[in-house]
Amino acid sequence: MRYWLDTEFIEDGKTIDLISIGVVCEDGREFYRESNEVDWRKASGWIYENVLPHLLPHPERVSRWQIADELKAFVSIGADEENHAELWAYYGDYDWVVLCQLFGTMMDLPKGWPMYAMDVKQLAMSKGNPPLPEQLSVEHHALSDARWTKEAWAFLEYYTNNTK
Repeated sequence: MRYWLDTEFIEDGKTIDLISIGVVCEDGREFYRESNEVDWRKASGWIYENVLPHLLPHPERVSRWQIADELKAFVSIGADEENHAELWAYYGDYDWVVLCQLFGTMMDLPKGWPMYAMDVKQLAMSKGNPPLPEQLSVEHHALSDARWTKEAWAFLEYYTNNTK
């Protein structure tokens, strides 16, 4: 089962602190949560200007432990011994690290999860770097960005199959 993900986070060169995570599944389900454990003192002006305006009211934010627990349940739907999760992100290195940190370390990822994420930007580069569809939804909102990542992946799959 394929999943496309995006996160918003604060990073200071030493720490990647999850703000929000959005995940879209190929079966149409969606997952979105925001952390109530963010250290806003480390946020840059860019975060305040581009991410904060898109967040939910504070009472709707939850712990990273709860996010991890709910995300594990979300990804486990439809998974079995032969149908493991395939996770995709766009420029996803930090997204992958902050997702792994929800569970502790990469070694603590749930059973059946890969120890890597696929990257839509790398896929685009391998296809000659065609222009990707414009994102018409809100940027820097994790769920909107995850939806666009799925759209970009689908474009690249179509592009590959129809330009040979």
